[in-house]
Amino acid sequence: MAAQKKSDRNLRFKANEFVVYPAHGVGKIVDIEEQEIAGAKLELYVIDFDKEKMRLRVPTSKVDAVGMRKLSDADKIEQALKILKGRARVRRTMWSRRAQEYEAKINSGDIIAVAEVVRDLFRSDRQPEQSYSERQLYEAALDRMAREVAAVKSLDEQASIKEIENLLLTSPKRVKGTEGESEIEVDDATTEEAA
Repeated sequence: MAAQKKSDRNLRFKANEFVVYPAHGVGKIVDIEEQEIAGAKLELYVIDFDKEKMRLRVPTSKVDAVGMRKLSDADKIEQALKILKGRARVRRTMWSRRAQEYEAKINSGDIIAVAEVVRDLFRSDRQPEQSYSERQLYEAALDRMAREVAAVKSLDEQASIKEIENLLLTSPKRVKGTEGESEIEVDDATTEEAA
């Protein structure tokens, strides 16, 4: 299983380029190598995910199948940030079904879908505490979004998180007032779906 460098091919991604791998978020291609596995030669992107201390090898022929993509452009990031200013939309379905939908959005690799999860699961200090699973999903979505925003805007991750949370806290669509007022828009049209 000897590895050789392969750099003179016309490939979709280049070494030292940041990419989004849907199941893991933003990673950096550190090498493009050729390996012989079970008698077949495979060309692989070697992607490092520093935060997770993980290295992933993806066959160059499988990037479409796994949904790997380039980072969003600045306009797409601004569109995602604009979503954070909207009113949270929570469907009246069982939590387990909503959790699955949130998880699917987080792992879709779509920055817009991830932004919707961040918006919908964000809780200000005036709101009731989140359950453990809500908090886990919120933090996963926030992490995915913050890492892509940071990479596109050349920020560090903490500055990106701060920008995202400031947008959520200062959104004019969030009702500011007494504790009894709601900051969440409930989608009644989908209530029957849970049955």
